[in-house]
Amino acid sequence: MITLAELAEDPHPHLARLRAQAPVAWVPALGGWMVTGRALAVEVMRDAAAFTVDDPRFTTARVVGVSMLSLDGPEHVRHREPFVEPFRPRVVHAALGDAVRREADRLIDGLLPRGAAELRRDFAGPLATAVMAEVLGLEDVPVATVLAWYDAIVRAVDRLSHGEEAGAGGPAAYEALRAAVAGTLDARAAGSLLARAAADGRLAVPELASNAAVLLFGGIETTEAMIANALLHLLGTPGAVAQVLADPAVLDNAIEESLRMEPGAAVVDRYATRDVELAGARVRAGDLVTVSLAGANRDPVVFPDPDRFDIHRPNTRLQLAFAHGPHYCVGAHLARLEARTALRACFERLPGLRLDESRPSAPRGLIFRKPPTLAVRWDR
Repeated sequence: MITLAELAEDPHPHLARLRAQAPVAWVPALGGWMVTGRALAVEVMRDAAAFTVDDPRFTTARVVGVSMLSLDGPEHVRHREPFVEPFRPRVVHAALGDAVRREADRLIDGLLPRGAAELRRDFAGPLATAVMAEVLGLEDVPVATVLAWYDAIVRAVDRLSHGEEAGAGGPAAYEALRAAVAGTLDARAAGSLLARAAADGRLAVPELASNAAVLLFGGIETTEAMIANALLHLLGTPGAVAQVLADPAVLDNAIEESLRMEPGAAVVDRYATRDVELAGARVRAGDLVTVSLAGANRDPVVFPDPDRFDIHRPNTRLQLAFAHGPHYCVGAHLARLEARTALRACFERLPGLRLDESRPSAPRGLIFRKPPTLAVRWDR
């Protein structure tokens, strides 16, 4: 029987065993069904009528309120559509490409003389946080404050996911964020992507604030994990860094392969709206159906030799790290831009960059997976 601790520490062998037995299995520790095959994962995430996020148990909504993340149907469209155009690739690159490069270089400038660092919180987290502050137009809020809000929201969601009380920190952080967003919109910070979404007119300020919290939460978590996991994979693979520096297409593919191997969000939750049979499993109305993105991304039917990190894997873009269907991550293009920029900055500017073998680490986490620390060294 699989425990939550096993899923948090190293879920992959347990997910492989589950998948071999059945692509949909009841997991008592979760109190719900777990989907581990890619085809069924896509099916569940596409079918919002049968498998919804709109349920009182949805943990993120219990902390930050109703948003595009916790709605389906017409209300989901109303909350999501104002953000679609601001987060298209051309808009993201034009609005944020230079800012991402400047911030990555600024952070590297501060690290360069040291010869060693913990890159998750010295680099990946601050970069993602600074970019999201710019996206939300929070120029007057210190990055450390934005990061503290994010940490508090993550802790609250994690507590709820483990069946505990959320505590006061997460809701308090959300209230502070909501006030900052309202102030930004009152000041008409027209350059931010949030202000562009507000100009659509379909969302009131409290609704914009809830969605801003989701963007902050996802934008920092996803990107910090993308960068940290990709650095871990590439630095741990002999010859990989030279290959990605020599060819931008290989770098892009390596980022996708890292997402396949270790998606920052390991699972997404859905709730059955009616009795339904799913690959032989009799799912009842109201049942929790957890889609394991980590499991789907290592489905050997789609990805041969799935536990091997292969920067040249031809079909790695079939990975589901950003989910699928109506709830595909609206910020995926921005996250990819940040990861690509961050990796190039590290590999080009930190000579002889390597993992610190005296401080090994590995991704962990039940829902959000990344190394707790990423200690590295380079030549000074």
